[in-house]
Amino acid sequence: MLHPTSAWRTLLAGTALIALVSLAPQSAHSQSATADLAPAPEAPTGRSQGTGGRATEQMVAAANPLAAQAGLEILRAGGSAVDAAIAVQLVLNLVEPQSSGIGGGAFLLHWDADRRDLASLDGRETAPAAATPDRFIGPDGEPVEFMEAVVGGRSVGVPGTVRLMEEAHRRWGRLRWAQLFEPAIRLSENGFAMSPRLAGLVAQDEFLAEDPRSRARFYEADGTPKAAGTLLKSPEFAETLRVIAAGGADAFYSGEIARDIVGTVAGHPTKPGDITLEDLAGYRVLEREPICGEYRAYSVCGMGPPSSGAIAIQQILDVIETTDMAAMEPGPEAVHWFSEAGRLAFADRARYLGDPDFVSVPVRGLLDEGYMEGRAALVDSARTMGEAEAGDPPFQMPLPTASSDGIEDGTSHISVVDADGNAVSMTTTIESGFGSRLMTEGGFLLNNELTDFAFVPEEDGRAVANRIEPGKRPRSSMAPTIVFDAHDRLYVVTGSPGGSQIINFVGKTLVGILDWGLDPQAAVDLPNFGSRNGPTELEAGTEAEGWAAALEAMGHEVSLMEMTSGIQAIVVTPDGLVGGADSRREGVAVGD
Repeated sequence: MLHPTSAWRTLLAGTALIALVSLAPQSAHSQSATADLAPAPEAPTGRSQGTGGRATEQMVAAANPLAAQAGLEILRAGGSAVDAAIAVQLVLNLVEPQSSGIGGGAFLLHWDADRRDLASLDGRETAPAAATPDRFIGPDGEPVEFMEAVVGGRSVGVPGTVRLMEEAHRRWGRLRWAQLFEPAIRLSENGFAMSPRLAGLVAQDEFLAEDPRSRARFYEADGTPKAAGTLLKSPEFAETLRVIAAGGADAFYSGEIARDIVGTVAGHPTKPGDITLEDLAGYRVLEREPICGEYRAYSVCGMGPPSSGAIAIQQILDVIETTDMAAMEPGPEAVHWFSEAGRLAFADRARYLGDPDFVSVPVRGLLDEGYMEGRAALVDSARTMGEAEAGDPPFQMPLPTASSDGIEDGTSHISVVDADGNAVSMTTTIESGFGSRLMTEGGFLLNNELTDFAFVPEEDGRAVANRIEPGKRPRSSMAPTIVFDAHDRLYVVTGSPGGSQIINFVGKTLVGILDWGLDPQAAVDLPNFGSRNGPTELEAGTEAEGWAAALEAMGHEVSLMEMTSGIQAIVVTPDGLVGGADSRREGVAVGD
């Protein structure tokens, strides 16, 4: 058994599949030594607002009220946190189809309160066997434009979400698999009112109407986008759900649904893809080493590679731990430190992060205490460093890779705590808004996850870590996160959508809760800020705009921009659960 804060920095690079990681009851901070425990952390002091909630036993926070209620329905029926998360995901496929669904992939972090086990499952999409590194290089030898790559069959990766849900249910589910599909089947058949956010995104999208099945779902007969409040039904998706409910994940990865996926991808009129039935049949969920690190009195745990989320967040936390964030209010000084830390983390992310089954990711070195002390020393409290260079962490294998940024988008997040204290943090995606803009006959959209790979496979004669290769999983920024207090008790369950901005969205929320003592609703609703090793980004239309002048005086190039996070957070307090759901979207936190 392994304690999360004492051994993580001595682990080898997380390239192998592993057994469950446990938080050892024998540790000095064990729950078994209850007589020695200090009181649990006080409830955050910030004022709750918007879509947050409180509960005494169990809670679901999700991006849409119908999805959150489906999860709560399953919890009330005696379901586990995993059972609830599966029900939420299936309903999100209907009510928030632009962000996630069974045509995409996900990362899931699970805390088993009884066994005190922390595990992470990788349901990320994979490149088909026919994929080559030059997939998105045009006839002129240059990478194609992003949206040129997105729309059509060539961007579609082999979906992982259904196999992930089944594997999680096999390990931690309580209710019958088929029961978890009932809320989504009801909504598919009876219909639901199209939300303002979904209607607005349909109206803004330039490509969705080109797909005949998407046009039939989201547009009127005259071609105008359906308005908010329109009743949307999907009997074809209800049938897909019934097939999977009866036959399990195998019914998705083989048979009629698999043939539908292959036919939809291959049938695009101008950019057909090359996923095969063999690609689908061969998909596997992988268990990965969770990434855990210390931040002040807390243990912060997340998803390891191919996600860059947990490593980058931990690097940011390691840097800002060298200053007194708690003494700062949200404002220019805090943003300066957070952004400088982000520059360093994103520089390392671009250089070293990729699928650990294909490239050697120096996880141990990137989180090494001495290495991070040296990185933190690069921060000047009064002046920005500008664009940061990747560091030279220890414990690298002798296969250097080139740096490469990537474009990510879309996504949704689910946080659940059940009545037994089990928790799920699951970030789930079809990548871009509406994915590849291809809908199957079975009524679900397919991802465009292959555009998360680097379009240029080599730089300066060196292979890019995140290049496309057959069977490979693209680098991600998804960052499902679970935080434990000083006595290894579950404290925070959080995560966010937002592409590569996820790292800063989640990091900001952790600072808000752990350093500034904010209610989770107040923490998620804080203005977003940070740097991805470019400009210092401030959320337009918020009080953060007023911080720009002070940051510019410190040398920052400031970019005011829309930063539509969708953070879901649940905090465990002595009096129960306190939830927050990002007011920028339609989410809610509900519980009993």
